[in-house]
Amino acid sequence: MAAHEATESPAAAASVPLEVRIGFAHASLQWIADRCGADLIHVKGAALDPTLVPGRRYSDADVLARPHQVRHLLDELRRHDWELINSFTFGSSFEHSATLRHDDFGLLDLHRIFPGTGPTPEQAFDTLWAARTTTTLGGVECAVPPRDAQAALLLLHAARGGGDLKAANDVEWVWNAVDDAQRQRILGWIDRLDAGLGFSVITGTLDDHRDDPAYDLWRVASRGGTRMDEWRARVRAARGVRAKVEVAARSVLVNVEHLTIVRGRPVSRGEVLAEFFARPLRGLREQVARRTHPGRDGDR
Repeated sequence: MAAHEATESPAAAASVPLEVRIGFAHASLQWIADRCGADLIHVKGAALDPTLVPGRRYSDADVLARPHQVRHLLDELRRHDWELINSFTFGSSFEHSATLRHDDFGLLDLHRIFPGTGPTPEQAFDTLWAARTTTTLGGVECAVPPRDAQAALLLLHAARGGGDLKAANDVEWVWNAVDDAQRQRILGWIDRLDAGLGFSVITGTLDDHRDDPAYDLWRVASRGGTRMDEWRARVRAARGVRAKVEVAARSVLVNVEHLTIVRGRPVSRGEVLAEFFARPLRGLREQVARRTHPGRDGDR
């Protein structure tokens, strides 16, 4: 899910278990992708090999799309009653996924990149696609990464989890509790996916990468920080002057999508205007609080 995860409250009359609905969500996504000629890799959640983290629960469907096909796929999803509720731009500091919702199937995270993988989104997808296997979700055959690649991706996901207990449990099962042979296979995938920076969070060596433009993104994601810290990190990680200017310009905008989720209803122009002036004040308070209590993580 995106960093500020959307939540869903199924209707009281709903009788289909969430896990079943999510399985059908994956099946629906695969059917739509097949019809429009898009390549999908189903990741995490229902698509995860159950032997990696026994009993691991999930609340949405996650798929990674071939990057240059994402826009077309997103258009097709919206034509099939998937509602966009959080776009890539405001989904997280990595701008990696969009969140959609379907009345019957629940929530979907559509990834255009998997944070931490590289050296480019297309090359990372090609690497996973070339080694793909399949599993049955909602009665439909779906492409998934091989088991060791799934373990590597789950660790990269956990690296962004900060103090999240679920992330810590994933690391315990997937990395701490496995033997050296399994670790070597995972490290092989970390190398193939050019994922050393993100993985360094797991090994406690992140600070060895201070010169990497994306270092601050991973530092804030894994250790916490203020909104200002996050946007500075996003500007630093952006490639090229134009991209940096665009990110800096977005930093002053109100995230109307998130505000709508928080309020649980469409927001008015007046509310957006009020939020525009309230955000700088909150940011200033966060910076002051962080300087006063340097060990306390800000609310991102």
